[in-house]
Parts: sequence; C-alpha cells; structure tokens
Amino acid sequence: MAATPDVRERVRIWDLPTRLFHWVLVALIATLWVSAARGWMTVHYVCGAAALVLVLFRIAWGFLGSTTARFSDFAVSPGRVAAYLRALRRGDDSPHAGHNPAGGWMVMTFLLLILAQASLGLFANDEFDFKGPLAEWISGKRSDLITRVHVFLFDVILVCTWVHLCAISFYALVKRDNLVGPMVHGTKPVDRVPSGLPLKFVSTAKAGILLATIAAAVIFVVLKLGSVLE
Repeated sequence: MAATPDVRERVRIWDLPTRLFHWVLVALIATLWVSAARGWMTVHYVCGAAALVLVLFRIAWGFLGSTTARFSDFAVSPGRVAAYLRALRRGDDSPHAGHNPAGGWMVMTFLLLILAQASLGLFANDEFDFKGPLAEWISGKRSDLITRVHVFLFDVILVCTWVHLCAISFYALVKRDNLVGPMVHGTKPVDRVPSGLPLKFVSTAKAGILLATIAAAVIFVVLKLGSVLE
C-alpha cells in the first residue's frame, strides 16, 4: 500500500526573491495610486522607476530563477488555460506547486501592464509642471497622449488587481486553497503539491546581483538619455 502523506508536512515552493518581488510590488502600486491622487509627483516618479526595475528583474528571473518562478513552469497555451478552467468548473482539484495555468496568465498580464505603465511614465507629465525624465524627447502633444494612456493603463491594472483578489477569495473560500500564505512563508502542505515534482532553487545572492545590475542599467540609461537633453 502507498504511504499516506502527512498533511502537516510542508514543501518549499517559492523562493525569497519571488516573494519579496510580489509584496514590494504590491506596496509600490498602492503608493503609486496614492501619490498620483495627492499630486506627490516626486514620490510617484521614484516609485514608478522602482516598479520598472522590479518588473525587469522579474522578467529576467522568469528565465534564470527557481523552478516555480520560471515562465517555463506557468506560461502555458490558451488551450491549457481553457482546459484548466473547465476542470475547475467540474470540481477537479488537481494540485499545482506554483501558479496554476490561469494564475500564470494573470502574472504575465500584470508584468506586461506594469512594464508598459512604468515605461510610459518616463515620457508622461502631470499637465502642470512635472515631466518624466524622457518627456523632452518627444513633442508636448505626444507626451499628453502618453499621459492619457498612462492614466488609462493604471485603471486597467486596478481592474486586474480586483479580478486577482476575487480569484484568491474564490480559492480560499470555495476550494479551501490558501494562495496568500505560501507567498508569505514560501511553503505549501505536501498534499497540495504534485508528488515527485523536482523543484530547484537559485540562491538569493544571485537574485541580488541580478537586481543590482538591472537597477544600475536603468539608472544609467535614464540619466544618460536625460543628460543629452540638457
């Protein structure tokens, strides 16, 4: 007879860099929302630049990071997402170590939206006296257009955030699957992880080097391009 797994046993599924990325980005988005509403444009700019660095790091980590952080683990075809949703509707409760197919698509959607949002912010303005560091590279009309798109995309991000929170609530209340806890402490009960799944983890030190490299590159490029206009 097969041994019954001890449900009290937990398996590590999320590395520290992925978890830190998630929660720091949550804090940044909240601060960006408040700072834009209050007109704190310097705070808004700094947080936007930080979000750009974080998203670029997460994209790179999606290729170089630990198993569950990699795109190869959760970037699946639309057909697999549709099949997963059909199975979910039938009550299938197949475990996933990291993101399930639908959650993986939500992650990629967030990354693309925030990458576009932060990049556009470099060329946007607040219609008064504040301009992004690269706004002078384009005409005033184009900067105004980009600003409108920038505002619209943030509304889209808020809608996606609401959908994300609804999905988390559904899994917690209906499926009895806590998705928030593992993103805090990094582990799942053993019965919620496919058996025999090989999980490899990349060191936090390598993540720190990668993040520092990307931050330095973004700062250099923005300052270099901005200095050309001076």
